[in-house]
Amino acid sequence: MQSLIVRGRRDIRGEVTVSGNKNAALPMIAALMLTDEEVTLHNVPDILDVHTMLDIAGELGAEFTFENNTLRFKCPKITKTTIPKNLCSRNRTSILFTAPLLARCGQAELYPPGGDVIGRRRLDGHFYGLRSLGAKMSGDLTYRFEAPKGLSGRELFLDEASVTATEQILVAAATAKGKTVLYNAACEPHVKDLADLLNAMGAKISGAGSNTVTVEGAEKLHGCEYTVVGDHIEAGSFLALAAATGGEVTVRGTTVRHYWMLRRVFERLGVRMKLYSDHIFLPGGQTPEIERDFGGHIPQISDGTWPQYPSDMMSCTIVAATQCMGTVMFFEKMFESRIYFADRLISMGANAIVCDPHRVVITGRTDLHAVEMSSPDIRAGMAMVIAACCASGESTINQAEMIYRGYERLPEKLAALGADITPITR
Repeated sequence: MQSLIVRGRRDIRGEVTVSGNKNAALPMIAALMLTDEEVTLHNVPDILDVHTMLDIAGELGAEFTFENNTLRFKCPKITKTTIPKNLCSRNRTSILFTAPLLARCGQAELYPPGGDVIGRRRLDGHFYGLRSLGAKMSGDLTYRFEAPKGLSGRELFLDEASVTATEQILVAAATAKGKTVLYNAACEPHVKDLADLLNAMGAKISGAGSNTVTVEGAEKLHGCEYTVVGDHIEAGSFLALAAATGGEVTVRGTTVRHYWMLRRVFERLGVRMKLYSDHIFLPGGQTPEIERDFGGHIPQISDGTWPQYPSDMMSCTIVAATQCMGTVMFFEKMFESRIYFADRLISMGANAIVCDPHRVVITGRTDLHAVEMSSPDIRAGMAMVIAACCASGESTINQAEMIYRGYERLPEKLAALGADITPITR
């Protein structure tokens, strides 16, 4: 088991460069299976979830090298169409190999995907999309898909703007016969980045980044060279660290339009930052005070589909709020188990009331003290690291491998900012 030992209340100050977007790189690896030509991806984060996707691709016949955040990938022939259970269970995006297997082989079999335990995560959008494009599905304990005559485009409407379902449909439609129009599509930055990669490979996708995406099926995709966009959730995590500790940080490798909502939410907490074309500066020495809504009412911060506040940022923002004067309610609308990590903050001395599985009220500013805790998921784990950096004493965060699934070289990056953090293996 991997653990992190954090000695809190150090001066956080300096610069950090964000890694490539985790949630873009994972579906991209699956999408690379669409072509038998070589693709080179730059700025791929060296994290556990990327290695899981590469393990699956290798199991299916892909050849690749992955060094210094550059992935050189080629799959001239797919040798298997079944993904073993032990690989499917390691992350959620294992299901995204379904579309390229159907496109190239006409069949796919896999087990239910794993991933963070943050509540029910529907797969209905995936099944609806694949079936609508012509795939037949069977099985219960395993998912078996067949499309011996290939996939065909059509108009689709998702009942929720699911990110991974949108990605599945984009990959499936990229080489399907005819035109696919997807309504109520997810429009997160990583979805657009996937579409841009597919276009670089020869796909004909328009509208990515909006709620309506059109895909003209291409007969064949080819190799290319592409650079993954910076990870806006990692950037937000470091900004939350600086806000919580009163530190000063410059985050490089950012795209300004990805942070408009984040800046607005931090402003409601009384935290100011400056957005530039390729970096963000959060000045130190701030004494944040939560802004009340008009009329003096307690404000609410809630998540939602893009461009609303990302669910993946809620945990770190909740920790930052414990170090701001005033009261705020957080409303986690998307996952019913994510908010439970607040129990760890209460054990550290936070003034928090967990109202129900979706809502927590935070009143600050509170002095936190060190505890031993375990990371239940990637984002809660990072939030615990931030809380430990605020706390007096030495905290231990177990199951750190959960955090390493999504954050590259985290101890090294935190140490460079002044945090006192030691990774250990038990």
